[in-house]
Amino acid sequence: MKYIFFTCAVLSIATTVGILFSLASQAWGFFQEIGVFEFLTGTTWQPILKPTSFGVLPLVSGTMLVAVLGALVAVPVGLGTAIYLAEYAPDKARRVLKPFLEILAGIPTVVYGYFAITFVTPLLQTFIGGLPIWNALSAGLVMGLMIIPIVSSLSEDAMVAVPRSLREAAFALGATRIEVALKVVVPAALSGIVAAFILAISRAIGETMLVTIAAGARPNLTFNPTEQIQTMTGYIVQVSQGEAAHGSVEYNTLFAVGLLLFFMTLAMNLAGHFIVRRWQERY
Repeated sequence: MKYIFFTCAVLSIATTVGILFSLASQAWGFFQEIGVFEFLTGTTWQPILKPTSFGVLPLVSGTMLVAVLGALVAVPVGLGTAIYLAEYAPDKARRVLKPFLEILAGIPTVVYGYFAITFVTPLLQTFIGGLPIWNALSAGLVMGLMIIPIVSSLSEDAMVAVPRSLREAAFALGATRIEVALKVVVPAALSGIVAAFILAISRAIGETMLVTIAAGARPNLTFNPTEQIQTMTGYIVQVSQGEAAHGSVEYNTLFAVGLLLFFMTLAMNLAGHFIVRRWQERY
């Protein structure tokens, strides 16, 4: 069994290395013709139509805009849900609410995309005049709803792991329930909560179908959520549909963007790992 488990561990590492190799080998042809500096600092992304331009910043800004909007929704709502489940909810309510959160996490992302474009966007258009049908705001709001289960479930697990003795000591000193939750339990579980936040944001950065359907396909260097944008994953879907000839520079942009997305999510996960190790509390 030891060798079987070791093989499973090595297989997961080998898969990651294989993905990285496939991306890097294909992206190498792109970077031989387009400089890395031009790719990372250019402000215009137009790889297919003439005149071509290969500045990836519009895709990065669109990706981060949707991820930040999703985080603004998911972090407070998810943390509040976790505090309620861990500190306030009776056992019967917890047994009902937890499965519903897990069902929310299991809904296909394409469903979220059509929910954003057919319900959320028309609703927003009643408040924001001139809002286009494809926009970053509706995609970001629905993205937040989609990643709430990640934040709430992982944060609740971190809070439940806090020893009961810390709560009892705070109550003995005269603290109220809300003071115990916010000043004792949340700080004690901070490393797990922050790791949940980072994991949820990484999930938002790598989301594909929701932003492809709801955010649009216009590479636009903007931080205005009411405008149409295109994310990195949305562009990958566009090229994968055959809009560029196989082996061309335009086609190799798929792997260059994918490689950059890989390093962005890797950096997020490494930051989460560092935070967990740096501020982890052991009881």
